[in-house]
Amino acid sequence: MKRHTSWLIVLALGLSFAGWYASSQAAPISNGVSMPSAAPQIGHMVFFSLKESTPSTRQKLVDACKKYLDKHEGVVYFSAGVLADEFKREVNDRDFDVALHLVFKDKATHDKYQDHPRHHEFINENKETWKKVRVFDSNIE
Repeated sequence: MKRHTSWLIVLALGLSFAGWYASSQAAPISNGVSMPSAAPQIGHMVFFSLKESTPSTRQKLVDACKKYLDKHEGVVYFSAGVLADEFKREVNDRDFDVALHLVFKDKATHDKYQDHPRHHEFINENKETWKKVRVFDSNIE
């Protein structure tokens, strides 16, 4: 009986600690609604259509993205690549040559990136090759 009681005490303490820890990690509640615990990440997706769309011009822009736009402060995710030719479903938007995908820690790091000299250098060195640029920014939860 004594051994059984000891396990019950250990179990109760463990459950109490687990409940306390979970509640300490939860988002604060205001008027019964959970509030976000931090600012959302920012998704920054850019789709470039090139004036001259060839494999070499596409690769040159991908290389420039990697050179100037990767490894900025606050970047959680970076990728750049060319249109995936094998996806030709009716729902696929194929009006681009190169896609750039960045996820920032928050809006502040996104805004800092926008003003960074390397970002401006990328634009100045490549803008003459662009026929159209579409930018999609979103809050990521």
